[in-house]
Amino acid sequence: MPDSARTTTSFPLDAYFERIGWEGGRRPDAATLRGVQLAHMRAIPFENLDALGGRAPSLDLSDLTAKLVHGRRRGGYCYEHNTLFAAVLEALGVRVTRLTARVVVGADRFADRPRTHMALLADLPGDPRPHLADVGFGAVGSLLEPVPLVADTEFEDAGRRHRLVHAPHRGPLEMWVLQAYVAGGWQAQYAFTVEPFEPSDYEMINWHIATNPRSPFSRRPYVQRLTPDAHLLLDGDRVTVTRTDDGTVTERKVADEAEARRVLDEEFGIDVPEGLTLLR
Repeated sequence: MPDSARTTTSFPLDAYFERIGWEGGRRPDAATLRGVQLAHMRAIPFENLDALGGRAPSLDLSDLTAKLVHGRRRGGYCYEHNTLFAAVLEALGVRVTRLTARVVVGADRFADRPRTHMALLADLPGDPRPHLADVGFGAVGSLLEPVPLVADTEFEDAGRRHRLVHAPHRGPLEMWVLQAYVAGGWQAQYAFTVEPFEPSDYEMINWHIATNPRSPFSRRPYVQRLTPDAHLLLDGDRVTVTRTDDGTVTERKVADEAEARRVLDEEFGIDVPEGLTLLR
């Protein structure tokens, strides 16, 4: 299995674990990987406020640590979350391959979607199966815990249901598709191969997604927060709450800029950058 493992011995694990509220083990095993991913997703929100302000967020690890770990009331989107999480896993002794994926929710043809999502493949010592790990997919169908890279097997991750399947693909590598069981059926979330990508690749993709005027992340707020009870989403001027227990979905409209700021403060735990206009 190709990998882009790195050594991150100076990563501030103590501060990170305090940020996500993790008091469990620190061994490079499946139990730690599952627990830390879930804790991360419940502690650090997904948000695109830097891109909404016209700026590509820094992917430098020290900047990410300042924003997501020490910042407390900010989050980030996939490149930020998974760049940080890769450093965490490597500091724990896990070998990490950085991947890119095509977000295919609602797509008729996978090839019509570019590779704009970052995900991770984690190789655990003594475990022959790599695990798909991902703390940065901003959707209700996101993985809550890593799953083994095994085809046609259903996994339950903290109450959600996922499986990986293969899809037809013209390239030399197998195309994997992450599916989530949503609204009574299996829905494709993203498609990927296990080709490793490097930080320079994400720098380019990150700049494009953050600054392209056609990108949804540069045009409207897209923020999500995960709690044990619900998945919260602010998409433009709409707040959607999906209950964990029964999947009940409620939606409401945000009236104006002041209410949008209040919602982010009180419900998402996010401080809006000074000077940023949320609703346009």
